[in-house]
Amino acid sequence: MVGVIGGASVRPRGRRRHFPSLGRLGAHLVLAASALVIVLPLLWIFRTSIVSRRVAYLIPPDFTATPNIDSWAYIFGDQGFVRFFLNSLGIGLGTGLLSLLIGVPAAYSIARWQTGRRPMRVGIMATQILPPITLIIPVFILGRETGLLNNQLLLVVMYLSFNIPFVVWILSGFFVSLPREVEEAGLVDGATPFQVLRILVVPMAWPGIVAAGIFSFVLAWNEFLFAFILTGIDSRTLPVALVGLITQAGTQVGPMAAGTVLMSVPVIALTFVAQRYLVSGLTFGSVK
Repeated sequence: MVGVIGGASVRPRGRRRHFPSLGRLGAHLVLAASALVIVLPLLWIFRTSIVSRRVAYLIPPDFTATPNIDSWAYIFGDQGFVRFFLNSLGIGLGTGLLSLLIGVPAAYSIARWQTGRRPMRVGIMATQILPPITLIIPVFILGRETGLLNNQLLLVVMYLSFNIPFVVWILSGFFVSLPREVEEAGLVDGATPFQVLRILVVPMAWPGIVAAGIFSFVLAWNEFLFAFILTGIDSRTLPVALVGLITQAGTQVGPMAAGTVLMSVPVIALTFVAQRYLVSGLTFGSVK
């Protein structure tokens, strides 16, 4: 309906339709494409793990194939993946917890009292720069001479040597960002420095501690080189067991896909459970 006011036609105002801008639309398309690039391979691996071992080899693939758990039965029954899964889980959890028990006090000491000063920081960075493959031969000889080959304890010690500097490096920057006033108030009330760390600092730094622990667990969970050289059949971890599915007759595609899914599930579940700690833990320490 058109009205006339003072000789000029006036159209009634209606709701304006807001269309997304080209920039916003392009950003959403890029994000959707990136998500598909990440998710589709995972879905394809999962699909390959729930078809028969014969169908898993077919090219082009048979999308009408009925679900089948042959590959899962093979890795759990014939290959003993339950034992390898428990080995990896125990080593990962043990490494993560011990890294935090040692790394949290060390990072707090460096952040608050500048323990070791510049040489300590340079040494921490040097451990992250050194290629792990340069240590494999000396560690193998040391393990053979001490009788610790094929022992999970040696693997945990090696992972700690890499993970503790990583945890200290992350948490020292996180502790610097925490307010000193709360700690000073605790000291005034008669608390010891250890009590201040345990009662006041750890709860405030909990997001960063959880993030560091998760990364420490993931590093130990995914590590292959030292696990391949230093373990035997009984102490084998999941990454090494997966490589064992590549035989002279070829790669066992179905069981390999099932083992990949098995190895991915704990990390994915842990990430979703601790997602809010990961986001806040990785960002808080960088903001002062």
